[in-house]
Amino acid sequence: MTVKSPATTPIPVTTASSVTEATRAVVQDFVAARVAGDTERLVTLFADEVDWLLAENPAVPWIRPRSTAADCAAQFTELMEHTVPEDARASVDAFLVDGTDAVLTGHLSGTVRATGKSFEGPFALRLTVEDGRITRHHLYENSLSIAEACTP
Repeated sequence: MTVKSPATTPIPVTTASSVTEATRAVVQDFVAARVAGDTERLVTLFADEVDWLLAENPAVPWIRPRSTAADCAAQFTELMEHTVPEDARASVDAFLVDGTDAVLTGHLSGTVRATGKSFEGPFALRLTVEDGRITRHHLYENSLSIAEACTP
């Protein structure tokens, strides 16, 4: 839908539902790329600069500050290098979208390759999508369980 300004220049009008659906589509693409291990696709889904939040955890090699699209996408590769891919599990219990924001909640588990120890727990992931790219990635997870699994 467009609205004409007094100068008769068309101005696009974005409805709340179209923004929500665009956000939902990008997040679904993000989840599919994560499941497929498609880091090239992940790079295109992240914005050039990302507000990345994941509680610092010095015992966990794949958890560190990140801010660029390539670095954010690399988190998946680093996670797979340090864990046993066959043991990785994640389930999504809820997927909520409101405008540019999306929240996924669920449960994750895995095994650390170096120690053979397992970790598990609930997670919540808040994503913000602007102009078709992820600008915010805030992950809340059971960092204690992950740290313990990384400790020999």
